[in-house]
Amino acid sequence: MSAPAPFSLPQIVGYVAFLLGVTSFLQRSDRRLRGMIGAQAFTYAVHFFLLGSTVAAVASLITSTRAFLSLATRSRVVAVAILAVNLGFGLLTAKSAAGWLPIAATSAGTIAFFWFTGLRMRLILLLSTACWLTNDVIVGSIGGTMLELFIGAANTTTCYRIWRAGHAHEIEAALLGPE
Repeated sequence: MSAPAPFSLPQIVGYVAFLLGVTSFLQRSDRRLRGMIGAQAFTYAVHFFLLGSTVAAVASLITSTRAFLSLATRSRVVAVAILAVNLGFGLLTAKSAAGWLPIAATSAGTIAFFWFTGLRMRLILLLSTACWLTNDVIVGSIGGTMLELFIGAANTTTCYRIWRAGHAHEIEAALLGPE
């Protein structure tokens, strides 16, 4: 599938999703990260719908719903329901291995948001990013491809910053030696 022109409506919507996505993963606050991902994923759903990728559009709507629900609850019952809807949707619509990429991405994100926080959550989200990146290249999403590349880079940087902040005292002790 070839990508629409760089300044077509579908691609412009993808660029908006790109900006929201980069902003999302620069957040240190889990709560802000989840809210921004909800907005980004909804924009992504519109983008994929305009590109004609129904599987990715619906998976993005599930991602958006999941992100907003995770602001209100961390209930594993809700998470299992979201996973069931996502996997059921995948069984009904995915017609190829590539069609399962958005389903895998959304499932990984659900597990990250409902079972984990902080660094572990963001590391699982990197797996989701890899699935979305592959999907975006396949469906011809310019903004989406840029989005996932930048999300991957921003999330990796944030992971490092969180790790470094958590280990700063250990590093300082190692540099100063025994007292």
